[in-house]
Amino acid sequence: MIHTRIDRKSITKGLTFWGQWFISMSLVISALFIMVYSKNGAIDLHYRTLAILTVLLSVPAYSATRAFYKRHTYFNGLIRLLCGWTFILASLSIIGFITKSNELFSREILISWAFLAYAIQVPAYLILHYLSRYYHQRINHHYNSLIIGSDGVALKLADSFVQQNHFPLVGVVSASPFEDSENSPLIVGELTQLRALITEHNIRRLYIALSLQDAQRIEALYIDLLDMNVDVVWVPDLDSMLLLNHSVSEVGGRPAIHLNESPLTSHPTAAFSKALMERSLSLSAIILLSPVLIVIALAVKLSSPGPILFKQQRHGWNGKVIQVWKFRSMQVHDDKHVQQASRHDSRVTAVGRFIRRTSLDELPQLFNVLHGDMALVGPRPHAVAHNDYYTGKIHAYMARHRIKPGITGLAQISGCRGETDTLDKMQKRVEIDLDYINNWSLWLDIKIMIKTPFTLISKDIY
Repeated sequence: MIHTRIDRKSITKGLTFWGQWFISMSLVISALFIMVYSKNGAIDLHYRTLAILTVLLSVPAYSATRAFYKRHTYFNGLIRLLCGWTFILASLSIIGFITKSNELFSREILISWAFLAYAIQVPAYLILHYLSRYYHQRINHHYNSLIIGSDGVALKLADSFVQQNHFPLVGVVSASPFEDSENSPLIVGELTQLRALITEHNIRRLYIALSLQDAQRIEALYIDLLDMNVDVVWVPDLDSMLLLNHSVSEVGGRPAIHLNESPLTSHPTAAFSKALMERSLSLSAIILLSPVLIVIALAVKLSSPGPILFKQQRHGWNGKVIQVWKFRSMQVHDDKHVQQASRHDSRVTAVGRFIRRTSLDELPQLFNVLHGDMALVGPRPHAVAHNDYYTGKIHAYMARHRIKPGITGLAQISGCRGETDTLDKMQKRVEIDLDYINNWSLWLDIKIMIKTPFTLISKDIY
């Protein structure tokens, strides 16, 4: 089912977010001011500035982690709230480091506030989350619904409604004979019985799950139901199309279906949060890992003649050619014909084999992230020659470039690492990359980064 950007649901979600956000921030700022006033007898300008920055940073942080989404379990919601609060604290620390203003603040106050602020958000979140879910369940309880469909799409939609505890679903009305689904308990009648079913079950919402080819039938149904007290929602059957980050919006007063859109342009606030988080983390990692980077650089230089870094042109966001950095792991050789490394590859040096095995050769890409060419999380960039080879052989291969390439990605933590010596292996990697783009969120990036260290040692890396 296509998710919508501009509708009554999005307005309700917005009210839910802003309501919980307002209460959380009121508690957080109140705690800060009370602690400062009790210690200093006044609230200085730099603490007021800290409060303003906290409020401003909290909007993208809690929005990106979807901390206040009503469908989360309590535990999942609290973890997302913690991630959002950690992001705020990390951003404030970086701002303080850059502006050299850390010495203006009391460490005792800041450390106590960091823990206390999250602690007081927890009970507020639990109470508001319960009230929000209870409110929506009470509303949804009065919205008995039916699905009108002519094939398996209607049954799939019905199954998703049942699993997600959506509006109370009475069943599916068959618009034409179902294939392999005649005995489904979800089917409650045929189209000729629609009006009787609406009256009998007090139906308040109808979902029309018909294909684009049935446009005339959809229009006839809509006109016929205008005198019935029901909401009518059309769910187009687009299963035959490869959709990428699809959604619905309003353009010039008309509904517009976005079939293919980059997450970086459709979610600008979350994309900004992703860039800020990843650049901050990459800068921190470069500083913390600088001794490791120096040792590896020396080892590469001493292991064989040639440069320390290997630079290769690869496709980046929207197909733009970028230069990706890695520690050189092979002997210097003719690179006119790009060949993937294979097991027992004679070109790989002794040091190179170790840093490839442990993925330490990828560390210079932190500078690519800092420069903005890459992300910490995203589809792995392939050599231009490889992309040229696979473009005509794998369906929608280049669609994986609708988001910035990453050092790690969903495919890598899902076992799709190492050499892609067959089309099937590459097809599987592309499918996972597209799944990442369709389900991208800052929370998904955080989970991938957490899981990545546990997949660094792999028998498929050589």
